[in-house]
Amino acid sequence: MAGCCRISLLLSFVAVISFLPAVSSFTSYPSRRAASYAKYTAAHSLGDAYTFDARDGWTTVNATDLGYKYRHDHEAHAVLETRHEKDDHRNTSHKEKNKSKHKNKNKSKSKIISAASSVGDLVKGVWNGLKGVGESENVKITWYTGHDLENPSCWPNVNWAPTDQSFICALTLVGWETRPQCFKFLELCNGPSKCVFVRVVDSCAGCDPGSRHVDLTKAAFSQLADLDDGVLNVKMRLSTEPDDWFPNLWGPRASDN
Repeated sequence: MAGCCRISLLLSFVAVISFLPAVSSFTSYPSRRAASYAKYTAAHSLGDAYTFDARDGWTTVNATDLGYKYRHDHEAHAVLETRHEKDDHRNTSHKEKNKSKHKNKNKSKSKIISAASSVGDLVKGVWNGLKGVGESENVKITWYTGHDLENPSCWPNVNWAPTDQSFICALTLVGWETRPQCFKFLELCNGPSKCVFVRVVDSCAGCDPGSRHVDLTKAAFSQLADLDDGVLNVKMRLSTEPDDWFPNLWGPRASDN
């Protein structure tokens, strides 16, 4: 019976050791960044039971698509063109072998503990990034593409431009006196189950003067609703900055310019 138990324990130990490389790979820095990237490019949920409260910085806002998306191609192109300019010796003696086995067991235990800690760090790292914290504004959201994405106006001179896959936004150029400043991050929610974070990098000269209008990329807007949707109610508030940085999503850090 004792022999069976030893065999069982040995098999369990081998199984754990075999699992370690996978855990080590999973908890590597690139994996943590991959998890962060996945978080920031997909809608997140605040929980089905979440209630939007003005004391948490939320207000109801109206959202529509800009009219130029419903014009003929040549007319839309003209509007886009006129928009504001804006990344280590194993010994052979029996005694030495026993010492080695004992040492390896301790190392394996350390690896398991370290791996578990790394998994915890992974989860903590991903979810301690962007977080909505600020007061809300009544805004309108839309999406934009094409030439509108060029020359983001928050930089006087930058060799970067967002793409349809970026998570950035442009705000009304004229008349929105309390609009979030350039490079701030915003959290936008269409109900408690569909929320995204975007960074302010541009201004929208085509938005109605005085309107509280947030123009989004296709990637950001499509996490909240279908691109074909014309009008919807959403929520918006300021958020903290991310722990990991992805230039393709948000552009260069402000300190890099």
